[in-house]
Amino acid sequence: MPLYTTDALILRTYTLGESDRIVVFLTRDRGKKRGVAKNARQSRRRFGGALEPMTCGRVAYMERERRDLVSLHYVEPYRSPLSAIRPPVGPVGNAATAAARGDDLALGHVGYFAELIDEWAQEADPNETLFRLGASIVDAMCAGVPIEPLARYFEYWLLRLQGVYEPDADLSDAALAFLASARNVSPYALGDVAVAARTLSELEAAHRALIARHLEKDLKSARVLREMRR
Repeated sequence: MPLYTTDALILRTYTLGESDRIVVFLTRDRGKKRGVAKNARQSRRRFGGALEPMTCGRVAYMERERRDLVSLHYVEPYRSPLSAIRPPVGPVGNAATAAARGDDLALGHVGYFAELIDEWAQEADPNETLFRLGASIVDAMCAGVPIEPLARYFEYWLLRLQGVYEPDADLSDAALAFLASARNVSPYALGDVAVAARTLSELEAAHRALIARHLEKDLKSARVLREMRR
């Protein structure tokens, strides 16, 4: 069995038996893979916190012909959006409550980004552009870019890369101006793009409708985000 090493984004994990996990990850050069991480539930020595959604890392895995699951040897993380989410500290008050709520929304978006990539990425179909988009979103989160404009940027580029983006003729001038900026800036520059909350809400509704139409379902993580905002 050949041992492959490559950069990858961790997307999600599932419990397997008493001690193992199935890990879904997007590689830079060989598409989406599903692998078994032996003893990942019982021992943190080999994987630690490296299996959290949207963790960027170096993975090593073995693959056999005609086997759906690869054998995940190790994950060496080098960036995680969870590092940008602050644990609650100090006394509870209005400011602390607002900060905690913002961190909860950021955490909810981590799952949202991972689920979107998992839905669109094809098994064993190389898609370096999608990988680079996901990795850049992680970098932007770690750099402190505001999560709501970052989410609209991610949705817009994901839909464009998949060739299914259809501009809504009813979008406001402000929404169109944000999309024009999104076409020309990196995600790191979104903090300098002026955009109102109502404009982001408008784009969110348009993007979610387009995503649901092409996936033919509503994402679980999108429902979770709606519940968080109530």
